[in-house]
Amino acid sequence: MAKEKLDKEEQDILHSFERGEWTPVANREDEIARHVQYAKNTLAKDKRVNIRISSRDLEEIQAIAVEEGLPYQTLIASILHRYVSGRLIAVGDGTTGRSVRAKARR
Repeated sequence: MAKEKLDKEEQDILHSFERGEWTPVANREDEIARHVQYAKNTLAKDKRVNIRISSRDLEEIQAIAVEEGLPYQTLIASILHRYVSGRLIAVGDGTTGRSVRAKARR
């Protein structure tokens, strides 16, 4: 991928890597296995839920999903997962409505 096609965050990561700020983990295979298990646990979908939401909310979710390049059901499941795992928090001053963002796991 050409550098000019990277967004600012991706460019920052690339520059950090090029400056040698990244170091490999000591137990690479164990780390890979651990993260594979995390992904399997997160992506396992063993229950079905039906909900009713407004047409406007659904259209907005679908538009965001298109921008993110994933199915809207996957986006909804991801939002719910991040919320229940404590990685999605509401931010804002209370006067302009509420926005939600994901916070980094510490």
